[in-house]
Amino acid sequence: MSQTSANKTSADAAAANAVPEGTDLVEWYYEQGVSDGLPVVPPTPEKLAAMVEALDGDPDHLECRVPPRWGNLTREVLAINCVMAGCLPAYAPVVRAAILALTDTSFNLNGVQATTHMAAPLLVVNGPVRGEIDMNADCNVFGSGNRANATIGRAIRMVLLNVGGAWPGDLDKSTFGSPAKYTYCIAENEEVSPWAPYHVEKGYAETDSTVFLIAAEPPHSVTNHVADDPEGILDSIVSAMSTIAHNNAVSSGHCAVVISPEHAETIAGKGWTRHDVRSYLWTYSGVTFGEIAFDHRYGKVYNRSLPRWYKREDDARIPIVPSVDNIHLFVAGGGAGRFSAFIPGWGHMTNPVLRAIDGRPPEGGPVCIDGTCQL
Repeated sequence: MSQTSANKTSADAAAANAVPEGTDLVEWYYEQGVSDGLPVVPPTPEKLAAMVEALDGDPDHLECRVPPRWGNLTREVLAINCVMAGCLPAYAPVVRAAILALTDTSFNLNGVQATTHMAAPLLVVNGPVRGEIDMNADCNVFGSGNRANATIGRAIRMVLLNVGGAWPGDLDKSTFGSPAKYTYCIAENEEVSPWAPYHVEKGYAETDSTVFLIAAEPPHSVTNHVADDPEGILDSIVSAMSTIAHNNAVSSGHCAVVISPEHAETIAGKGWTRHDVRSYLWTYSGVTFGEIAFDHRYGKVYNRSLPRWYKREDDARIPIVPSVDNIHLFVAGGGAGRFSAFIPGWGHMTNPVLRAIDGRPPEGGPVCIDGTCQL
């Protein structure tokens, strides 16, 4: 898709009214090159007006610019992509908050969009908005079957393609990509979690609704149907974390861990807090410098992009991430099933972003949850 066609997303929507009567609009939009590969919903004037209204009106208002092409994301263009993705108007504020989080400089969306790695933005939603728009935080949380999860994630990808210009083989250089590049959006299962919701841990009120974005690989399944103690369950997650096959092992940064309700119930039942879980995972996961830094066939360093703080000794233990705070812990999924998930990040080249749907920062001073004070 050329830059010229990418710039015409808004104009194309208006032109839909001028195409010959009887035109198959789904096929017409394929021809315009504005689809993610799946059929899109034609943004009729009525659907577009309702979506713009959900975004507070003023269709020409510039929300942000999206790298790597640095296209202008006006409310009208955002609305068009939301409609094409199949969103309802009520979903639009969540999509907008996610895009504004992604375009925060600390996230480095330019790098995420253009990397050869398979990283894609994972969105985790917290707060009342989950129920208001009927998001899925339960069974098959990472899978199909829920309109809000599927289309919110898809709308984000449509913006990254149509406005950011990250088309595969053009500006998106990912070697493999992954299904997460269609949609990667979940909600935390706050109702069954034994711990405070993620956003509350970070200083927001339970009545606030937030979006959390991290550049991440797809989930790595962790199964443990045997252990009835926290250490046994967490040792399985530690095992998934302690390999040299993902970006955190060689590039550090941030990662996410999603604990299933059954595993969380067992862990919390022994008195463990969210902070205890993260501390255990950080303490016991890791690899050695020798494992990740050397090609032992030739005795030469081959990975020269390792973080400078790594201790340059063959048997030195290298944590998967720099600190406990780099492990982002959520509870999600169905009530049955003793599975959890480790989700590696892209590395030290990016930072996750947490943002309220309405853009407000957390109010007040330090908030202490589970014995941990967030400053």
